[in-house]
Amino acid sequence: MSTEEKPAAAPRSLAEALRGRGDAELAALLRSRPDLVTPVPTDLTQLATRAGTRASVVRALDRLDLFTLQTAQALAVAADPAPYDELLGLLAGDEGDRAVPAALPGAVRTLREQALVWGDDDRLRLVRTARELLSPSPQHPSPTGLGPTVREATAGMSPGRIQEIVTTVGLPSTHDSVSAVAELTGLFTDRERMAELLAEVPFESLEVLERLVWGPPYGQVTADPATRLRRLLDRGLLLPTAPGTVVLPREVALHLRGGRAHRTVEPVPPPVGAAATHPPQVVDATAAGQAYTALATVEELLKDWDEGGPAVLRSGGLSLRDLKRTAVALDVTEPVAAFWVELAYAAGLLASDGEADERYAATPAYDTWRERPAAERWTTLAAAWLTATRTPGLVGGRDAKDHTLSALGPGLDRSAAPEVRRRVLTLLAGLPEGAAPDAGSVTERLRWERPLRATDGAAGSGSTGSGTGGGDALRSRLARWTLTEAEMLGVTGRGALSAHGRALLGMPAPKAHAERTDRSPEPTGPGDRLPVHHRPAIPPPDSPAPSSPLLTALTPAEQAAASAAAARLLAPQLPEPLDHVLLQADLTAVAPGPLQRPLADMLGVLADVESKGGATVYRFTPGSVRRALDAGRAATDLHAFLATHSRTPVPQPLTYLIDDVARRHGHLRVGAASAYVRCDDDAMLHEILADKRAAGLGLRRLAPTVLAAQADPAGLLEGLRRMGFAPAAESAEGDVLITRADARRTPPRAAPEPVPEGPPVPDDTLLAAAIRAVRAGDLASTVPRKAKAGEADAGAGSGELPRTGSAETLATLQAAVLTGESLWIGYVNAEGAASQRVIAPVRVEGGFVTAYDHTADEVRTYPLHRITGVAELADEEN
Repeated sequence: MSTEEKPAAAPRSLAEALRGRGDAELAALLRSRPDLVTPVPTDLTQLATRAGTRASVVRALDRLDLFTLQTAQALAVAADPAPYDELLGLLAGDEGDRAVPAALPGAVRTLREQALVWGDDDRLRLVRTARELLSPSPQHPSPTGLGPTVREATAGMSPGRIQEIVTTVGLPSTHDSVSAVAELTGLFTDRERMAELLAEVPFESLEVLERLVWGPPYGQVTADPATRLRRLLDRGLLLPTAPGTVVLPREVALHLRGGRAHRTVEPVPPPVGAAATHPPQVVDATAAGQAYTALATVEELLKDWDEGGPAVLRSGGLSLRDLKRTAVALDVTEPVAAFWVELAYAAGLLASDGEADERYAATPAYDTWRERPAAERWTTLAAAWLTATRTPGLVGGRDAKDHTLSALGPGLDRSAAPEVRRRVLTLLAGLPEGAAPDAGSVTERLRWERPLRATDGAAGSGSTGSGTGGGDALRSRLARWTLTEAEMLGVTGRGALSAHGRALLGMPAPKAHAERTDRSPEPTGPGDRLPVHHRPAIPPPDSPAPSSPLLTALTPAEQAAASAAAARLLAPQLPEPLDHVLLQADLTAVAPGPLQRPLADMLGVLADVESKGGATVYRFTPGSVRRALDAGRAATDLHAFLATHSRTPVPQPLTYLIDDVARRHGHLRVGAASAYVRCDDDAMLHEILADKRAAGLGLRRLAPTVLAAQADPAGLLEGLRRMGFAPAAESAEGDVLITRADARRTPPRAAPEPVPEGPPVPDDTLLAAAIRAVRAGDLASTVPRKAKAGEADAGAGSGELPRTGSAETLATLQAAVLTGESLWIGYVNAEGAASQRVIAPVRVEGGFVTAYDHTADEVRTYPLHRITGVAELADEEN
């Protein structure tokens, strides 16, 4: 029989199983478990060893969906190795669950791809570390609720006691305990004989077994057990494990359960239900309205902090008092205010200024952001929210040290947040267009997809519970926060995913939406939307979540394309900025919609916002007019501005207000002495000195037109303004100082980087290089080599470096140069790391050997003193 005709031998280890995989399969393994590729393993044996370490296995188990995890748990209580049919029986039970046979091949395939299971279907083996984590033990009960086997439970029992149990159940006595335990196990696994045995047990004894059958399997007994317990102990249906403690053997529990390892098996993910359905046009319009509100809220927040925002706490973050003030200014609740503050920070629009008296302020990126079209400004916010690991919902909670978590402070990063946000929105995309999801079904779906994350920090603790409970788990809270935040941001409208929200995920528009846009390629009104090109759809939302959340994340180029597509869809839905306001006789101006940037900026300086909504109402006051004059505007400029941008005549009271404030503005001058006041009208200075409210300023007359003050210039300005005057600040040269609203900006600050969850997923280039290196290293470690005289066949894969003397090493290398043969060498690099290599020497001179390195697939030069030894390769068999 030729080599090609020989059947492939069953793998004897995980390393051999990996050795039989193709490059694509190895790439899939390294992509789903990126911790295995850092650093790159030297060969497949080291890769298999690393895949079996506790930390790596816990991380891999943490990413399994519920049914795949239940499959692994069933393998942990099955025989080792276990045939596929036994595993199927443990999951489907005697009655047979029709959904299990259809789902089980996929679960086993996932476990194989993740290198958690290896072997053929007739010999399935769970890697040892996973078996240790998932097997039942008194310290770590199995999620299956099963206890130890008969063999494990009787390990410390006396031979005489074992023989008594064997005799009681009607089995012939044996000459040793091992065969007696084997006979007892055979009885308990024989369904017919086991049914006959249980038929002899009274009902009150069977009630005890029913209480233990689904776990926990352990119970407490007294030194003199009751009769109903004694009957069970005599027949081995309960076995003692410690003084006062008994356990239900696994074989007995499986019989009572009908062969099922789990009480409830969930082979199919729970569906996401729709709570309500709305017309898609209504959804898009509502989401667009929310998007516009989001832009207005962020602008209002940063405008409020233009001249320097709240101080940074010593421990970092925003104080609770400042958060409350911000919430009042935005007219929202404190949790909502925390969301907007964190969103602006994640988008790079807000940061601390880094000064000694550190405060928060807008960044220079905010000025650039404000000048962009509204739809593009929204995609900046939405893309930052989608990928941010900072979680505003945690603000106000407590960390592990019982410290309060503050907005913009440390401790808010949760690496699972981007995955949950994207997954929740993907589930929404799987619903019919315009359908709003039932929040409970969304959290149930997430629980099925990541059951081990049922409680905060489950992965870090190494917990392997099924996670079906978990209470108010982090992922459930993240899902609820995602639904709320997506609505506030305008990704969803009335709970349903909008067209621009779908585009933001990189998904194609629904068929119905595409037909609508095809019929109306030219936008003619707010309801029309433009067609957009997208990348291929990501995995359908009704399928289980991928093993790694980063597999569904977009690359920066893809995210930029998706953001551009979302902006094109959103732009027609947003209201067009207006270039006019409506002035009223009660010193107010009504903006019937969003205003163009120059108009909005100027009006924001000249007037105060009185109310917000569909129309914004501004009120002109002496203080607001003075603020415009302080910014360098003259009264004539203000009159011309209002006349140009008002659709109604400028009311006479507003004209009088501007002229009156302008006439008094700058009549007083304040400078630094500590501070001084100068005025050409000495009667006005006398009036100030006579006013009792000026007592705290420490004023005294220096000259008929000059007063000196003990207060600083800013305090003096504020004090005089409270007294009803309109002073202007001046420089040391006597010029009037102009104060602009946007004067305070932080130095350039980058947006905060998301905190990754574990090692990053390697790209295709790194994967190809890593697989090539692993293959080459495996070749060097397993290549057959010739045995020396008087030595047994060296074989392959011994893992030991070849050892030869310097003279023999040099002679063998020189001979190989002449013959062109390849050699197997051991090499120790400058860091002391040893490796095995297969080389074809080309030249040996000057203490170096130049050779083609089959391991690295390139020509390299090695110092001879670092080569531990050489060996010739064995001739290949024909």
